Amino acid sequence: MSEPGRYIRAEAFLSDLDADWARLVALVGPCRHDPKAAREPYEALVRAIAYQQLTAKAGDAIIGKLKRQLAVDDFPSAADIATASFEVLRACGFSATKVATVKAIAEGALTGLVPPRAVAATMSDEELIERISAIKGIGRWTVEMLLMYTLEREDVLPADDFGVREGYRALKALAAPPTPRQLRELGAAWSPHRTVASWYLWRMPRERGNVLA
Repeated sequence: MSEPGRYIRAEAFLSDLDADWARLVALVGPCRHDPKAAREPYEALVRAIAYQQLTAKAGDAIIGKLKRQLAVDDFPSAADIATASFEVLRACGFSATKVATVKAIAEGALTGLVPPRAVAATMSDEELIERISAIKGIGRWTVEMLLMYTLEREDVLPADDFGVREGYRALKALAAPPTPRQLRELGAAWSPHRTVASWYLWRMPRERGNVLA
């Protein structure tokens, strides 16, 4: 869990934006965004593909099988996955498409296309998005999750994410969620705390339609 008070400045900043944001922050409480900073980008990306469109339990099962199939206690290395057969990875629960993607991620880590954490830390958000999304099967959203949850970037707005867009719709009682382009424009006012803003929008109560209701 994130340490208490870590995001107090971001919470205060968002609360000062307007009454809607102030009530959302008060309703949800302190931000508990919990990045996994110990993970290398390669591992974070493989995990993201494993869990994609699945429940957490199903994703956990795939990762567990991956470790058993490759006979490792810790997370498999890029070389482990790059040299694993298609059949072995399929037996872990990866679809054929996901097998191709995790192999491409592993090969990218070996060639340097997927940078190690120390190198990634020196690169801008857009540099990383452009570089890593060149891997087939990896889109902008996946790299944004890497930025938020592994590299601990605090000003990331995943504007393509339906949950964030729908959260803003509910926050402002709009008839429809904003488009990604509209949300990026709106979100400029939330900088430099767009990661925390996204965390709150993911938790915006949908059933009440608006925190002011």
